[in-house]
Amino acid sequence: MNERYAEHKRYLNRLKARKPKKLDEAFEQLHEEVFEEVDCLACANCCKTTSPIFTDTDIDRIAKHLRIRPSDLIDRYLHLDEDRHYVLNSSPCTFLGSDNYCSIYEVRPKACREYPHTDRRRMVQILDLTLANTTICPAVATIVDRLQHLVPA
Repeated sequence: MNERYAEHKRYLNRLKARKPKKLDEAFEQLHEEVFEEVDCLACANCCKTTSPIFTDTDIDRIAKHLRIRPSDLIDRYLHLDEDRHYVLNSSPCTFLGSDNYCSIYEVRPKACREYPHTDRRRMVQILDLTLANTTICPAVATIVDRLQHLVPA
């Protein structure tokens, strides 16, 4: 565990205990600010290292886009994880190109559309996920770094 991660963990644990009223607003502000500076296509670490959860709706939408049956999409690309969620068989994502563009971007899974989950309501409920995402997404790590100056814990 590196020092930055340990610092983020201590800070986010204190926030969880305190439940500051302006936390969502601060996250939203920093999300907008940081993603103005960050080029996700230069990184794509989320697509290279982790699988989103594919809902039944995602599977149907993507299969239709690819002109295959949902069962074929599952057979070719997905498996059930220990929590009984459909996830990718392998990393990096099957649909990630060498240029870091997503070949199914318009129909990508809901989890991909919402990643890294730093602009939603009730952030205090997902601070453990936010901590985990600091190790995957440099933008999340930057958001948490800056959050420490905006919202004391």
